[in-house]
Amino acid sequence: MKYMLIMRATDEAYARMGAFDFDEILETVGKFNDELIRAGVLVAAEGLAEAEEGVVVDYSSEPPVVTDGPYGETKELFNGFYILNVASKEEAVEWAKRSPISGAGFKTEIRRVTSIDEFPQDNEWIKKERAWREATGQL
Repeated sequence: MKYMLIMRATDEAYARMGAFDFDEILETVGKFNDELIRAGVLVAAEGLAEAEEGVVVDYSSEPPVVTDGPYGETKELFNGFYILNVASKEEAVEWAKRSPISGAGFKTEIRRVTSIDEFPQDNEWIKKERAWREATGQL
C-alpha cells in the first residue's frame, strides 16, 4: 500500500529552520532518505518552493478565484512530501516518527494513496488511465 507523508510546519517552526546550516539539514534528511531507499519503501520525496511563489485556486465562486501567495492564514504550511510503499498504515507511522525534521511546530499528516484497482474497472476513464499507466510503466 502507498501512503503519503505530508510534511507540515507552522510559520514559526519554518522560520526556525532558517537558523540551521542548510548543508547540515541536507545531510540529516539525506541519511533519512537513504534509510527509506535501503528499506525499499521510498516511491517519491519532494520539497516545495516557498509559499510566496505559489497560488491558491478557490472554487467557491464562478469563475474560480486565484490568489497569489503568501496566504492570509498560514497556520500550517505544506512543505514537502514522501510517498512510501509499505505494508500498513502502522509502518507508515513508524517511518514518520523517525523523520529528522521534527519538534514543536512540525507535523506529518499520513494519508493512504488510493489504487486504480479500487475504482470500477469497466469505467471508460479508468480503462484509459490503466492503459496510460501500463504504457508508462506505472502498473
